Amino acid sequence: MAFFGKPKYSTVSVKAKDGVAKGIWTKCPESGEMVFAKELEKNLMVVPASGYHFPLSAPKRIESLVDKGSFVEHDANLTSADPLNFKGLAAYKDKLAQNKKKTKLNDAVVSGMAKMGGFPVSLAVMDFRFLGGSMGSVVGEKITRAIERGLEQKVPVIIVSASGGARMYEGILSLMQMAKTSAALARLSEAKIPYFSILTNPTMAGVMASYATLGDVIIAEPKALIGFAGRRVIKETTRADLPDGFQTSEFLLHRGLIDQIVHRHEMRDKLITLIGHLGHALHVNMPAAKAPVKRATPARTKAKKKPQPAAKKTTTVRKKSPAKK
Repeated sequence: MAFFGKPKYSTVSVKAKDGVAKGIWTKCPESGEMVFAKELEKNLMVVPASGYHFPLSAPKRIESLVDKGSFVEHDANLTSADPLNFKGLAAYKDKLAQNKKKTKLNDAVVSGMAKMGGFPVSLAVMDFRFLGGSMGSVVGEKITRAIERGLEQKVPVIIVSASGGARMYEGILSLMQMAKTSAALARLSEAKIPYFSILTNPTMAGVMASYATLGDVIIAEPKALIGFAGRRVIKETTRADLPDGFQTSEFLLHRGLIDQIVHRHEMRDKLITLIGHLGHALHVNMPAAKAPVKRATPARTKAKKKPQPAAKKTTTVRKKSPAKK
C-alpha cells in the first residue's frame, strides 16, 4: 500500500428544488440575500437591503435616465467586421453572432439624442453583456460620433461606461479608438461644452485610460470596479500588498480621481442638476427658463390729497447790540 497517493473524491450534483424554476431568485454577492428576480429588475438591478448594484443593460439604463419617449437612436446599423480574420478557441465572427443573438444589440454601445429634464443631450451607454463591453472599431466610432453630435448641436455629452477594455480580436485597430475618442473630447472641451462621464462596474483598461476618465465631471456608482490592469497583475508586478478597497469607486473618490459617487436611483436627478449648472452657457439649444408667474394685484386708487394750510411767515428781529464806548 502506498503511503502517498491522490485522494479520490465523489462527484456530488446539486439539483434545483422541486417546483422552483431557474432564474426566479438572484443571490446578492455581497450579503448572500436571495432576491426575487422580478423585484430586482423593477429596482433597476439594485438589491434593496445591501444596495449592491448589478450590471444594467443599455436599454434599461437609457430608460432610467432620459425623459419618457425622448430617446432617438443613431448609428444603430454600424456592425463590427473581422479585419484580422481572428481565429482562436472560437472565431471572432462566431462570437459576434452569439452576442448579437444574446443581447439583441449590434455592438457593445447604444448611442443617440435624448432629453433629460427637458435638456437635450447626446448620450452613449455601454452594455457589458456584449463581449464584456469591449471597445472595438464600432464602439470607438459610435462614441466619437456621439461626442461630435454634442459639438455640432452644442448640447452636453453623457457617456456611461461598462467595459473590460479594448477588444483584442481587432488588435491595434481597437487601441486606436483610445486616441480617436480622446481627440474628439479635446475639441468638445475647446468649445466649452460639458461632458459627464459615468463609471459603472466594471470600467477597466483602455476605456478607463481614455474617454471614461476625461469628463468635466466624473461620477461613479457605489463599489464599482475601476482601474487599468487587474489586481493580480499589479500585485505580481509591484510585489507589494495592495490596500483594502483597491480599485473601487470609494478608493478612487478618496484619492481624487472621481468627483462623486451616486446611487443608481439618484443618477438622473444628479445629472439634470449638473446640466443646469454647467450648461447655462449653451443657451442656444437649452430650454428657456420659465419666467416666474406674476400674481394679479388689486388696482390701487390714489387718495385725494387734502389741501394743507399755508405756512405762516415768521420774521425774526435781530436785537442790536449796545454800542461800545
